[in-house]
Amino acid sequence: MPTSGGASHYALGNTDAEHERLIRQAMILAPLTERFFRQAGIGPGQRVLDLGSGVGDVAMLAARLVDPAGEVVGVERDTRSIARARTRVAEAGLNAIFTQSDVRQLPVDKPFDVVVGRFILQFLPDPVVALQLMSQLVCPGGIVAFHEPCWSPILPLAAHLPLWSACASLIRESLERSGGNTEMGLALYRTFQQAGLPAPTLQMEIPVGDNPAAALWIYDLFCTLLPQMQQLNLSLEGLGNVDTLLERIQSEVESSKNPVPCVALVGAWSHRPANPAS
Repeated sequence: MPTSGGASHYALGNTDAEHERLIRQAMILAPLTERFFRQAGIGPGQRVLDLGSGVGDVAMLAARLVDPAGEVVGVERDTRSIARARTRVAEAGLNAIFTQSDVRQLPVDKPFDVVVGRFILQFLPDPVVALQLMSQLVCPGGIVAFHEPCWSPILPLAAHLPLWSACASLIRESLERSGGNTEMGLALYRTFQQAGLPAPTLQMEIPVGDNPAAALWIYDLFCTLLPQMQQLNLSLEGLGNVDTLLERIQSEVESSKNPVPCVALVGAWSHRPANPAS
């Protein structure tokens, strides 16, 4: 993830295990993000900038939407993530390239039609500055589209799942105390306007289900943040043996006979004004 608008607070790391978690997470999020991108107007022939590409899932999704006539440029600061992303793109035969850069130093020979990001602004200390910088890389009338999380709606929806809820609450607190904004999705409307963009179109979706993937998603994120939780001295009392946590979450979800939510996703998109000076 690039350090736009100051140093980022990225608590999730860039280990091989985290790369695999991101790929599993992307499988859950892909239908929602694709629907969001299509509604925002992303399509064939466009030149797209993907901020904080990670291992390339959003860039690959965008590349499929813009077709071979378009182009996707992914910006990422972690070299190992870039290597993984390049391998995956080559195997998929998609038109996407990746560069190790901060968006503030990104060499741009021509403007982009679109700038996108997923789960990126939540980790930046000044997302307003980041959006200002990125919108300058988009041609007048171009699209600025971001998908960010919102945790507050899902906790009441999961009140019938005490173990799942306990994990979700620990994840949320860990992210917040590490400098992340777990309500970035709801802040997008204000952030876009503070960055000088028109008020964005917003949508919120909450994927729900009782399948193993829903339980695995919360367990995966918990395991990634467990070292952070321990450093922050967060109480894990009540969770029991972590080695059996996944099985117990899955059992809880299955026996409840009710859907379990994943994080709420807020999509916001707007267009760079045709006359930025106005």
